[in-house]
Amino acid sequence: MKFNSETSKLDFIKHRKKFFAFSGAFLLTGIILLFTIGLNLGIDFESGTTVDVLAGEEVTAAEIDQQFAEIGYEPDDIMLAGENNEIGRASFIGGLDQEESLEIQSHFEDIYGSTPNVSTITPIVGEELAQNAVISVLIATVGIIIYVTFRFEFLYGVAAIVALFHDALFILTVFAVTQMEVNIPFIAAVLTIVGYSINDTIVTFDRIRENMRLEKAVNTFEDISRVVNKSLVQTLARSINTVLTVVFAAGALLLLGGEGLRVFSFALVVGLVAGTYSSLFIAAQLWAVLKSKQIARRLRREELKAREESEPENA
Repeated sequence: MKFNSETSKLDFIKHRKKFFAFSGAFLLTGIILLFTIGLNLGIDFESGTTVDVLAGEEVTAAEIDQQFAEIGYEPDDIMLAGENNEIGRASFIGGLDQEESLEIQSHFEDIYGSTPNVSTITPIVGEELAQNAVISVLIATVGIIIYVTFRFEFLYGVAAIVALFHDALFILTVFAVTQMEVNIPFIAAVLTIVGYSINDTIVTFDRIRENMRLEKAVNTFEDISRVVNKSLVQTLARSINTVLTVVFAAGALLLLGGEGLRVFSFALVVGLVAGTYSSLFIAAQLWAVLKSKQIARRLRREELKAREESEPENA
């Protein structure tokens, strides 16, 4: 099967080493940043105190911050909530003692006429949340590799999991660079991306499998490259259109969804782009490399077996 003159120009397999090198360099930078600068963990994963200021009217983060400054406090983060941004949620990593909490409640009760709600997260709770987040990702990963292995073959599963870890580490790298707060909505976004990415990868793998069945013989890397490249060209428009549609929705949340959805929507946008990239340029390319090596080993075994069988006859 041959490409036409238009699609033959899109030779993705030819540039596989460039894709691998780009991802490798970017993710290596991310790993270095994670071990040096680290992530900006929010109060969900650190011990601390949240103070919900009930203003009863629309307020801004700057106004809430100014009120705290008047009594000598500096919140680590301030978010707005409520239909009309009438609630200001201030986070203090490290926590507040009872005397400090009472002082804050008294001050804002005098200002707005309502006593702020104060809640504290202990280090044990933060540690459990972090462990549960990691366990959730691992369970999803194991389930995915089992599903892909049974539906396709083991090599597809290996390539899919590498792509998933690529996407997760890609998001962590971006958050390490930007130092945006990592909280529970961030974990929700990562799990959402895991599902989206594997869906996109399976669509690509399904097309590869269909095109492989149409081939009379696939014995060389060039044969595999031709099939994979054709499959990528066939699914390229679908992948781009799908990701653009979802990115527009996530982008709208990022711009209009308010402070509470900022981390979730930003992680979603980054993950969607990374997921589409990995499905097309990491998972499929990696499978082509692994499959070619598998076929090469099989051909060597068959050649060795044929040679052994021919030796007694010659003798």
